[in-house]
Order: sequence, then C-alpha cells, then structure tokens
Amino acid sequence: MSELKRTPLYEAHVALGAKIVPFAGFEMPVQYPTGITREHTAVRTSAGMFDVSHMGEFLVEGPGALAFVSYVTTNDPALLSLGQVQYSVFCLQDGGIVDDLLVYRMGEQRFRLVVNGANIDKDWAHVAGLAGDFDVELSNESDDIGLIALQGPSAEAILQPLVDVELAPIGFYWFAEGHVDGVPGIISRTGYTGEAGFELYLPPEATRAVWDRLLEVGGERGLIPAGLGSRDSLRLEMGYALYGNDIDEHTTPLEAGLSWLVKLGKDSFVGQDALRAQKEEGLSRRLRGFRLAERGFPRPGYDVIFRGAAVGPVRSGTLSPSLGAGIGTVYLPAEAKAGDPVSVRIRDRDIPGEVVPMPFYDGGSLRR
Repeated sequence: MSELKRTPLYEAHVALGAKIVPFAGFEMPVQYPTGITREHTAVRTSAGMFDVSHMGEFLVEGPGALAFVSYVTTNDPALLSLGQVQYSVFCLQDGGIVDDLLVYRMGEQRFRLVVNGANIDKDWAHVAGLAGDFDVELSNESDDIGLIALQGPSAEAILQPLVDVELAPIGFYWFAEGHVDGVPGIISRTGYTGEAGFELYLPPEATRAVWDRLLEVGGERGLIPAGLGSRDSLRLEMGYALYGNDIDEHTTPLEAGLSWLVKLGKDSFVGQDALRAQKEEGLSRRLRGFRLAERGFPRPGYDVIFRGAAVGPVRSGTLSPSLGAGIGTVYLPAEAKAGDPVSVRIRDRDIPGEVVPMPFYDGGSLRR
C-alpha cells in the first residue's frame, strides 16, 4: 500500500483536533470536534472552510490548447471567455466517465484542468496519452498548489477585507487573479456546496497562513473549519455527482443527468460517437434521487427496491441535516419518474420512500 500524502494544511487540522482519515490517497479531516451536523449547518447559515488541496491541477498551454481541451472534454471550452470556468467530463471512447472536472480559461492558449484527487494519476495518463497530435505542453501542477474552499452566505463578507480585488463583480463560475492577505493566487467563485463562496488557489507554502488568517477574521461571522463529512452531505443535498459513487467509467454523462455537459454538435471529442448513439437509441437507465418516508440512513451499497425487485445499490446516501430525512441516488429504469415508490433495504427491512427531483434542497444562497 502506498504511503498517504499530506496537504499543506495537515498540521492545521491536527492542531484543530480534526479526525483524520485516508481519502483519495491523502490524510484528510473528516470532521472537527464541532461535528458534521454543526459544520453542515454553518455552511448553510454562515460559513465553513474546507481543505481541498488534494484536488489535482493540470496546465495545458500552446497553440493547440483550445483544440486539445475540446477533444478531451465533452463540454465546449470555446464558449469560455478569459477568466471563466466550465464544468465538464473526460470520457472513454465508449462514453464511460473517466472523471468530472473544472476547466479554467487562463489565457488565449492556456487552460487549467482541475480534477478529483483520487483520479490524478489516472487522469494524467489519460490526457497525456491523447496529447500526441496536438501542439500543446502539459504540466501536472497538483503538488504545487494549495486549495481552500470558503463556502456559505457570509463568505464574501469574510474574504473581501483580505483581498485586493472586488469580489462582487466576480460572477458564479468566474475567477480573478489577486492576493489573499498578501499571497498571490486565483480567487474563484466556485464550490461544491450549493452556497455562495470561493475557492482559493495558493502557493503551498503560504496556504497555512491564509487558512489561519481566514479563521481569525471570519470567526465573528460564524466561520468554522469543515471536513469531508459535511462536504459530502452538502453536495448530496444539491444533487452534485461524486465520482466513484454516482459516476464512473461504467456510467455515461447522459445516464447520470449530465447531458447538459455534452456538446454533440462540436468538433470530434473522445466518446462522441458512443454518446451520440446512446442518445439516438434512448437510455435504459437514469440516475435518480429518492427520499425516505421514514427515518433511515441509506448508505451507499444498500439495495434499492423498485417495482418489487432490487434494481441496484444506493450510489450516494445520507441522512440530510437540512431536511431531516434520508436521501440518496440510484440508477433506475429510464421510465421512472418523480413520485414513484421505492424502498431501501436497511438491516433486512425495506424502508419506504419515493423518487424525487434533484436538488433535494433548494434553499442555498446560490438559489435565493
């Protein structure tokens, strides 16, 4: 077993009393002494701060950068203006999802691809193996960037006094280059929680100082550190996909409800033919959300019963802190619709529920 890595904030987590667990090849905080529910609530009502330095970053530069990024992703990066961010996926030729990612337009011939931490090596091999016919230079920046996510309705008020750029004009899925407490970095209005907030790309050696300063300044506005546990419950309430659970190499973006990321009309891209054929033939299954009618924790892997038969495992599931109910995702026959009954087998008992639209929770500050 390979040795686990540590982010630039590992010592900060230990000092704060975090429970450390293995995640994506790193030692990461799953929760702090405040607890997952308190961290979740802080993000929904004030602010929480996450270490996401385990994420991977690849730089694509050169005259062929736009054509290459367009070829390896399903979305259309030609639609991006300088300073804009796009959600997309890498696919295999058969349409299976290699990973989901963010695409940053850093310049006319310069893009940053932000990938999941658990998939850095796989994704790097994937994109590097496709680069041969393009005039590009690829750099794996993953070890050279620290990443903090400051999320919640108070995030902008907390961050603004510490930065040298005006935050209000930065739109959702846009970014600016600037300084955070004197440290140069990228200030990106993005996140994985459904709340307003920012992700800060920083030099690793300066990430701890910025983290500590934000906690100091943000404390009076309710800012607390938050771990992987609340990050998962927050993203699931919003219906955001998690790689390895909701999506993987055996699911396609069309099946996963990510058809809006697939621009079949653009020039050739990896997986295009398979995805076009799947769309023409029609889907046999779709990723759906469900909500339990009785108290229960629908953990990933539990059997889901639909129309009297087990149709597959819970892909993502939790007891929602915001809703007070068990929620989750599962692949159901394509004809399944909101209101259809389902049940989840928990300890040999079938807990009833129903198919519901996603997001499960619509009260986030991004939706107000």
